[in-house]
Amino acid sequence: MNNDEIIRLLNIDFVHELEAVMVYSYNSFIIEDCDVSRLTEAISVDEMRHMWWLADLIVKRGGKPTMEHRELDFSSEDLIGQLKLQIEKETEGINEYLRQIEIIDDEEVVGVLKHIIDEEKRHRKEFKERLEKLD
Repeated sequence: MNNDEIIRLLNIDFVHELEAVMVYSYNSFIIEDCDVSRLTEAISVDEMRHMWWLADLIVKRGGKPTMEHRELDFSSEDLIGQLKLQIEKETEGINEYLRQIEIIDDEEVVGVLKHIIDEEKRHRKEFKERLEKLD
């Protein structure tokens, strides 16, 4: 796979993490101060760290991280809806990273993506556990 294609894929990932940071940060602000709001806040910080790792990979390969993102959904006002959206975002990210690992032949990139997947799976598990307590 050529370098430009790797940068393009990494920018897809970067934007996904950016979107997660914005949604999770917003949700942590509007959720009543509780375990879920603090968890959401902590995971938004993890997502920022993922952005830093991805930006580092992009820049090392001669690219620039893109900040162009799709319109975000901030409409869920209740905790259950927010957790479901956050679980969906984690699942989307995991699926995209798994797809990319199959086609990217850069060991450093694959190693970082695998590490991010591990963290995203933990995030999804934590969000699911909180949701189960509410249902």
